Amino acid sequence: MKSHEGLVRLKLFQVKEKRRQLGQLDLMMGEFERMAAELDAQILSEEKKAGITDISHFAYPTFAKAARQRRDNLFDSIRDLKAQKDEAEAALAESEAELAKAEALEQRDGKPRDEEITLTDRRAMIG
Repeated sequence: MKSHEGLVRLKLFQVKEKRRQLGQLDLMMGEFERMAAELDAQILSEEKKAGITDISHFAYPTFAKAARQRRDNLFDSIRDLKAQKDEAEAALAESEAELAKAEALEQRDGKPRDEEITLTDRRAMIG
């Protein structure tokens, strides 16, 4: 039946899209962590130059204050991205289950797929 073949292709597309989204989230989190580490190094450098590490001190470097705020904002963004990643992983698992059901339905009808990918192979593509 043609509709099962189309359903399988749709579900496969959805799984690939979810994987792509997970990859993008990982890249963004890594980039934000790198930027936060650079800001930490700049903060330490400014504090060392000024000789003041107390944030509430009146002569604490303005650049260090601004860098701390940026770094904290990055950490907030990373935390938000982790929550999005958890949701995306759950959506991926759901999409993979739907794909498996669609593949089983197609096989039941006696039409095996040309490019059959096992569930373990699909999971290996993620990591």
